[in-house]
Amino acid sequence: MLVKMPQLGESVTEGTIGRWLKRVGDKVDKYEPLVEVTTDKVNAEVPSPVAGEIRRIIGKEGDTLQVGDLVCEIATDEAEEEGGSVSDERAPDVSESKAAELVAAPEGARAGEFVRTSPYVRRLAKEAGVDLRQVVGSGSGGRVTRRDLEAHVTAGGASPRSAALPLADPSHPGAPSEPVKPPRPVQADLKPGVDDTLVPLTPMRRSIAEHMVRTKRESPHATAWFEVDVTGLRALREKIKDSFSQREGVPLTFLPFVIQAAVEALRSYPVLNSSFDAENMQIVLHRRIHMGVAVAVDEGLIVPVVKDADALSLTGLAHRLDDLISRARAGRLTLQDIQGGTFTVNNPGSYGSILSTPLINQPQAAILSMEKIVKRAQAVNDAIAIRSMMNLSLSFDHRVLDGAVANLFLARVKEVLEGLTPASPVL
Repeated sequence: MLVKMPQLGESVTEGTIGRWLKRVGDKVDKYEPLVEVTTDKVNAEVPSPVAGEIRRIIGKEGDTLQVGDLVCEIATDEAEEEGGSVSDERAPDVSESKAAELVAAPEGARAGEFVRTSPYVRRLAKEAGVDLRQVVGSGSGGRVTRRDLEAHVTAGGASPRSAALPLADPSHPGAPSEPVKPPRPVQADLKPGVDDTLVPLTPMRRSIAEHMVRTKRESPHATAWFEVDVTGLRALREKIKDSFSQREGVPLTFLPFVIQAAVEALRSYPVLNSSFDAENMQIVLHRRIHMGVAVAVDEGLIVPVVKDADALSLTGLAHRLDDLISRARAGRLTLQDIQGGTFTVNNPGSYGSILSTPLINQPQAAILSMEKIVKRAQAVNDAIAIRSMMNLSLSFDHRVLDGAVANLFLARVKEVLEGLTPASPVL
């Protein structure tokens, strides 16, 4: 039986083979983990769909495969009994034969043939007037990547109108631009010295790097900052945190308070709880509020999702956050834990940051960062007072909303947080 790369989450089209848990010749039970697959959000174990023996490993460690690409071949007990009808099903050597077919066969013979690539590359090719069937794919199984497309254009393999289209800047389709040249790798001029250490990227680090480049390339970022007086909130938390921890068994941090305030602001300005559909040039407004929470782990950053955050009380949020953050740091998140986020809250303040410019978590429209709470002298009723102040940073996709709405959103978050006092009924 041929095992294929599963769907790893919403809008996720590929995954990187991180570590094989089985080797050729190993016995495997049904649902037993076969391999660790990495996306930019989580490491996931792919279970075996059948019981049998690993006959062949197709996806090597470090390979990035598209959803549906072949991962391995398992000889099942049923196949052995039937004379090998299932196990004899061999995977074609798509990495060579398919790529050669796409290039060598005449166009008429390939009419309607499906080219293996991502929706993003398809859109770039459409904007550039490039027939993807004429592009040589260097990815797994002959998959056409963005670099393949750019190299094809640079080599003169595009239509006349493609020279005026910016392949590397799809947020402005049709804008005049110089013909795109493949980016020059920084490493080309970098010669490590004898004292330098070369550190290969882990699959998670590589995925994060690709995701960050994508978000900066696709979303025109803008950032707004607000200053919030959280003196009342700080006094409220100080008053109830010990009894809360004893009663609930989880700590009470500032994060659930900020999430509640963000939920209230999203209700007032729902355009921030949305995604940008670049393929169809439309905004997708999400009815449900699924709050992503950025969590730092040893190898990078993971964003587990608090589903239906608007339906949870402060106590419910504290429990859900404690569970997700604990499992994220222990490497025990599931695919369901990181799917479906509609808005993200980041907490760099826990590391001492007082101001940041967060990057949007694609395909969401915005991300909110809460910074460190510090005591500062403030003018209160024409007098100088020492207050607990926190900066909020909101990065947003300028295709989806403008600065006015972003500032109104932050003003609402500020209003909710500054309205909290030791007398507030928050539980």
